[in-house]
Amino acid sequence: MSSVFFSYSHADEALRDQLEKQLAILKRQGLIETWHDRRIDPGQEFGGEINTHVENDDIILLLISSDFLASEYCYEKEMLRAVERHERKEAIVIPVILRDCLWHDTPFGKILGVPTDGKPVTQWPDRDQAFREVAQAVQKAAKRPGGSAQSQALSKAIHQVSPLITEPRIRSSNLRVSKSFTDRDRDVFLREAFDYMAKYFENSLTELASRNPEIEGTFRRIDANRFTAVCYRGGKKVSACTIFMGSEHFGGIAYSGSENAATNGFNEQLSVEADDQALFLKSLGMGVGRQEGVKLTFEGGASLYWDMLIEELQ
Repeated sequence: MSSVFFSYSHADEALRDQLEKQLAILKRQGLIETWHDRRIDPGQEFGGEINTHVENDDIILLLISSDFLASEYCYEKEMLRAVERHERKEAIVIPVILRDCLWHDTPFGKILGVPTDGKPVTQWPDRDQAFREVAQAVQKAAKRPGGSAQSQALSKAIHQVSPLITEPRIRSSNLRVSKSFTDRDRDVFLREAFDYMAKYFENSLTELASRNPEIEGTFRRIDANRFTAVCYRGGKKVSACTIFMGSEHFGGIAYSGSENAATNGFNEQLSVEADDQALFLKSLGMGVGRQEGVKLTFEGGASLYWDMLIEELQ
């Protein structure tokens, strides 16, 4: 069994949780065991526990984002040491690109990252597919011949000389507690949701045209807070929309069924809401079947607005 360590910023804790769910099947199969700093029990020394896993675990997942790169502890204490062990073939480092950032010129930039081509997880239309690719990379690393034996031997030697290092404790897996979210958390979530939606529309219009020769789609980013999308059939405009973030009376993401840079009105709107575990998008439900009350992910919100755009084509 290979031991897996999550090196991550707490700003990305929700994404880490989603990845750990994808890895659950590998744990059930007895292929891996996972650890991150939320497993530290009260009274244990924080730095020492993390250092034990950085120095001994077989697979180290670097969950990369701007917050990770900005964290001195993640960068200096965890990542640099992990890369050293990777170069010495003492461990396998897998960079997991969670959010878009300047990571290519870092010490781990020469290591093949996941998902495919280093496309950030948050930019995938289907986030489960992105995390499945990460899980497959972990599965492959765990099955690599001799991959874990080397680290296990090292761990055994350290345990023999250091009685202070203890075996994992038997404990409950029900450790979830309620979370709170600041105004900054909501603002960052809203911005990332809008940027995701813009990429979703741009890519979807391109794919729509490639599959349907009679259809042409145009995407235009007006500014940081607005973009338009238009669909033509045989040169005739069939549907169009303007999607914008924020207005005088509304602070979420709005949809207007016209190609108009003005943001005076809208046909649907998404707001940022939260439960005791996560932030999500919520539709006002201004149209029939518009998922009123449903907790929407980035993909869910983008899909809702995309369906409104192309329904005239269908």
